[in-house]
Amino acid sequence: MRPQVALETALLSLGLPYPQNLEVFEAMEAAVRAAGAEPVGIALHEGRVHVGMSRRLIEHMARSRDVKKCARRDLGWVLAGGHTGATTVSSTLWLAHRAGIRVFATGGIGGVHPGHGGPPDISADLATLAEVPMLIVSAGTKSICDPVATAEALEALSVPVLGLRTDRFPHFYAGPSPAAIPPVASVQEAAAAHLQHLAYGGTATTLVANPCPAADLLDPKLLERLTSEGMRAAARAGVMGNALTPYLLDFLAKRSKGRTVRSNRALLVDNARVAGEVAVALSARRSRASGSSRASRTRRSR
Repeated sequence: MRPQVALETALLSLGLPYPQNLEVFEAMEAAVRAAGAEPVGIALHEGRVHVGMSRRLIEHMARSRDVKKCARRDLGWVLAGGHTGATTVSSTLWLAHRAGIRVFATGGIGGVHPGHGGPPDISADLATLAEVPMLIVSAGTKSICDPVATAEALEALSVPVLGLRTDRFPHFYAGPSPAAIPPVASVQEAAAAHLQHLAYGGTATTLVANPCPAADLLDPKLLERLTSEGMRAAARAGVMGNALTPYLLDFLAKRSKGRTVRSNRALLVDNARVAGEVAVALSARRSRASGSSRASRTRRSR
């Protein structure tokens, strides 16, 4: 069986408008397959967790306006109510780990949101990253989060962060942040570091930070200004909690005249490709380790 890569479905139902959401999700699936792995979308529908989705369910989630945003804490009520739920980073990590999947591709993790005078907003993603021993590929943290505060929170939670050919924590499509992280030169090196993390008792997710392709980066000053405007607009409208991220993403897409959507697509597909390559590298290393162990036992038995 080919190694697997989990895909969240919040981007399919809540992150991008139709039909771009469906096209991007299918492009991510194709990128994972081209790397030699198998994509596995994760969603909730009619009281069941779907680890692997039919084309019919994917189409339904892309088109429906009655899909619940489902973080890890929301699993119970979404399932009990028989709702259709789109998984975020925290719920996808949790469900993928329970299903035995080791690698997950997303756009950017949630993190610490700038306060702008409001109550503190810290994503549930961070707590789950600290508890689930998987590997995630992302372009750092979402553009609407504070990358330095998020990087510091990850350090406090003992979450390993590795920069794929970068020594700065990426800030989604805004480019590198000031936060320093250890670099790795290849997906093979990232896979080796993750396995060593697990071998010595690591219980957190390894975050492989893959920068947004250079051609698709946006002006960080423009994004900072638009994000501040969006946060103020959200505060005036009383938008907070789970509703904040979709609101801000829609605000940024409209105010940037679609440039954020194009950049989002580019980094999502590139992260899926990298995740596929990491999954293949992890599988190869595990197979070699298993073969060496069997050979060693055979020699001892003679």
